[in-house]
Amino acid sequence: MRLVSFAAAGLATGAGRALGALEGDQVLALGRAAVLLGRPEVEAARLATLETMLDSWNEQLALAREVLAEAATPAGATATAIARRPFDSLSILPPVAHPPTIRDAYCFEEHVKNARARRGLMVPQEWYEMPVFYYSNPGALVGHRSPVRKPHWTEALDYELELGWVIGTKARDVRAEEWRSVVAGFTILNDWSARDVQRREMAVGLGPAKGKDFATSLGPSLVTLDEFEGAWDGDRLRLAMEATVNGTVLSRGNAGSMRYTVGEVIARASQDVYLFPGDVFGSGTVGTGCLLELGTDVHRYLQPGDEVTLTIERLGALTNPIV
Repeated sequence: MRLVSFAAAGLATGAGRALGALEGDQVLALGRAAVLLGRPEVEAARLATLETMLDSWNEQLALAREVLAEAATPAGATATAIARRPFDSLSILPPVAHPPTIRDAYCFEEHVKNARARRGLMVPQEWYEMPVFYYSNPGALVGHRSPVRKPHWTEALDYELELGWVIGTKARDVRAEEWRSVVAGFTILNDWSARDVQRREMAVGLGPAKGKDFATSLGPSLVTLDEFEGAWDGDRLRLAMEATVNGTVLSRGNAGSMRYTVGEVIARASQDVYLFPGDVFGSGTVGTGCLLELGTDVHRYLQPGDEVTLTIERLGALTNPIV
């Protein structure tokens, strides 16, 4: 299932958000569809937003699938016609509105080597010993097609092409091989970065901090694990990844090249602490997945008027204009 958080007149909740299932180029508002199909109001309320689904993920996901299946029948399709909208007509929001945390990891060895080489550094031995991550800003999420404002204090605005995932179940001390029991689904993450500021901050030995806390794009949907049949290589997903700026392809990679798996990152992050429903994780940048790695001889840093699109196989495309 492909779950989309969106805003649309007549379909959004009081908080301005609604949850839909994306099928082709159409989105079915699940809560509204449940009402139109005559289901109890309590069921419709459970499908109102991704946050209400995450209150009891496995149970609500089963309910969402029931509603979607019923809406696909001839009678159901007629009854729920007014709950459907073209995807391109909607204001697409980040899948989760206010995640408890955002942890961004550092899983791709090619990126680590390239980025550190640009600063004259080797890969530290510690990187090979454990997956590491930093905390980003949950209050600075940006959705598909929404503008990203270039901070006035940077002249080195960069994108980062990343695989993201969202936690669906409260858990602690998760074993690496049990990660599927706690992950709700995957999405695309763009960890916008101010490289000049980041460079100065990290010289102090702490961070990144301000150089990365002004915007994180997430979306366009949350894709559940059952949608990846045939893409698995053990615990890795073989998904092609691509980034374009103004329509020109600059970055290409594959999620399957992660040195550390999703399970290993979750195991490390959950040691002696709880993960909560709605927590967001990023894989870190795929190799060649940012301008820092490519160098300004390939492309200058981003400026207002540019448009960045990140595409990951089976996850769709996440586009943001720079203003």
